[in-house]
Amino acid sequence: MTPREVVLVLHTGRETNRRTAAAVAARLAADGIRLRVIGEEWAEVGDGDLPASLAPRIVDGRPGCAEGAEVVLVLGGDGTLLRAAEMARPVGVPLLGVNLGRVGFLAEAEQDSLGEALDLIVAGGYRVEERMTLDAVARRNGDVLARTWALNEAAVEKSTRERILEVVLEVDGRPVSAFGCDGVLCATPTGSTAYAFSAGGPLVWPQVEALLLVPSNAHALFARPMVISPDSQVAVEIDANGPPAVLDCDGRRLVELPPGARVELSRGEQGVRMVRLDGQPFADRLVRKFDLPVRGWRGAPKP
Repeated sequence: MTPREVVLVLHTGRETNRRTAAAVAARLAADGIRLRVIGEEWAEVGDGDLPASLAPRIVDGRPGCAEGAEVVLVLGGDGTLLRAAEMARPVGVPLLGVNLGRVGFLAEAEQDSLGEALDLIVAGGYRVEERMTLDAVARRNGDVLARTWALNEAAVEKSTRERILEVVLEVDGRPVSAFGCDGVLCATPTGSTAYAFSAGGPLVWPQVEALLLVPSNAHALFARPMVISPDSQVAVEIDANGPPAVLDCDGRRLVELPPGARVELSRGEQGVRMVRLDGQPFADRLVRKFDLPVRGWRGAPKP
């Protein structure tokens, strides 16, 4: 019988991470679950004492390489999870992030709860939710320059420090505002805790379906963040007489934008599936990750 498989994506920059990955491989192998690993990552870990029948299967890390696996298990921070999303999204395999970094907002588990997370993988005792994504199309004079996507945010940003980027924002085929800026972010609720939050955008609960438009360092009286319909069609037009720009999706997929380019953004046709383990309220995650002060809270009065 073909063994069950879990794809492992690892941030290899720390010795503790590599030791954790070896322990995960041994733990899953003991329950007959085989790992599928990225070659260059696993070369830094080694097979250890795993039986030959359950030695990790090497893949190249391309999009879709998780096809047929049960879960993509991510050991690292948010950057590692965004990289893993490229492998999992095309084939609909859910991601389970275990935070071995600092904030790790996208992670579902922390290192001290890794054992419980592995137990739930073995037992299949988890649920899966789908997160919104963004589809992005870059055009110039009607010609398509690139098509890409984002889980957190798509940012249209200036590519040189010397000049301000002049843009016009469009929502549902109508102009909304024009201003000079360092850039404009379009974020999902998942991305509301990332770059968009640093740029002054609101925090949005993952269950809310919406798109966020967040100007970055805009020179304008009206350049506030906007929360718009998830089904709206958004466009960012770049001044034809201004400097070039860049479209940056999740800090991983970059598209050079010449003057006069137009970036069209909409709800992604394919989401990213994420594993949920304990149903922890989003408010608790905010408090824990951002170390928010809650002293003095009494809660609802008991009858």
